[in-house]
Amino acid sequence: MTIAERIRKIAADARQASIAMARLSTGAKNDLLMNMAMALINNAPHLIEENRKDLEAGEKKGLSAAMLDRLMLNDARNKAMADGLREVAALPDPVGEVTRMWKRPNDLMVGKMRIPLGVIGIIYEARPNVTADAAALCLKAGNGVILRGGSEAIYSNVAIARILTDEMKKAGIPEAALSVIPFTEREGVLEMLKQEELIDLIIPRGGESLIRFVVEHSKIPVIKHYKGVCHIFVDAAADVDMAERIIVNAKVQRPGVCNALETLLIHKDIAETFVPRIAETLANLQVELRGDDCFRQFAPGANPATEEDWGAEYLELILAARVVDGLDEAVEHINRYGSLHTEAIVTGDYRNAQRFIREVNSSTVLVNASTRFADGNQLGLGAEIGISTTKLHSFGPMGLEDLTTTKFIVYGDGQVRQ
Repeated sequence: MTIAERIRKIAADARQASIAMARLSTGAKNDLLMNMAMALINNAPHLIEENRKDLEAGEKKGLSAAMLDRLMLNDARNKAMADGLREVAALPDPVGEVTRMWKRPNDLMVGKMRIPLGVIGIIYEARPNVTADAAALCLKAGNGVILRGGSEAIYSNVAIARILTDEMKKAGIPEAALSVIPFTEREGVLEMLKQEELIDLIIPRGGESLIRFVVEHSKIPVIKHYKGVCHIFVDAAADVDMAERIIVNAKVQRPGVCNALETLLIHKDIAETFVPRIAETLANLQVELRGDDCFRQFAPGANPATEEDWGAEYLELILAARVVDGLDEAVEHINRYGSLHTEAIVTGDYRNAQRFIREVNSSTVLVNASTRFADGNQLGLGAEIGISTTKLHSFGPMGLEDLTTTKFIVYGDGQVRQ
């Protein structure tokens, strides 16, 4: 069987299995997830052994220490995967929820009800935990899911999927509702992206190059998230102690993630006092600053910023900084250079906060809080399948509800159209 034939069979089987998933009760899905969680714990030695094969192969390929760390499974991370499954089981089930109901003049009752999307394809890089997280979210939302992880984690991904599908088999649930593509050839990804009749949505999770590759080749709708160019604007009415705490957290806590701060904007009225203070704090934390002329006037140790810096996602301890005339210029800068991901304002002015929320074009907008809160778990979604910077079909961190769509339901009493 060719790769194309194998992919089509996986997709066709997932489509058929998704019909059964859509019919499962909330109790059956929750029991399945709890059993999957226990199975991960019980099979931890096997998972760690399979993961060791990936780590050894990665070392031979010369993967970086950071990449190897992302790839590694240990008892603590395996427990975290199991806990993630339990957390998804505890979430409210969106399937079947009637979100609206209204009465027409002819007494028809019209409503909208949440239903599964169908089959979701997820293409991701070297994080084995995504296999369990994505499976849990997709299955709880009543979907079938096809997972294509990075070649670096093939042994780990296949082992995790096998443990999970064994529990599906025990419960009498079609195992094809959860499939991991078990080979690493790129042709498999390309064939997967052609299955528009069988797969309803593609979600790529990884770097910008992966997402652009998927978008370029996919015949299926894609949830896009190219990069996170996140901003914080410190208003003239800001509590500067609060602003410093927020900036440090947003930039330094985990600089390599998509909700980390990349550009700092500071109101001109506080630049003379706040710029030297924040520049010294960040320099002491090994952050390289790249500022405009006005910023560098008060922080001469900063390097000159170029045009490319304003749209950069550094993912490291580098921060672009600019002094702006006020809220209007801050919003204009964000809407020009931002990536629709996450923006924050630090201010004690209610009207400026409300304007910032209304006028900034991003999927998550915060007032007096770190950009690091742009995360499904932190926002109360329990878990997320990814972050969408595309306004269709979802915008921002995607939780269970975002893995469903709605259909119209109509109750009548014999009405016919005139």
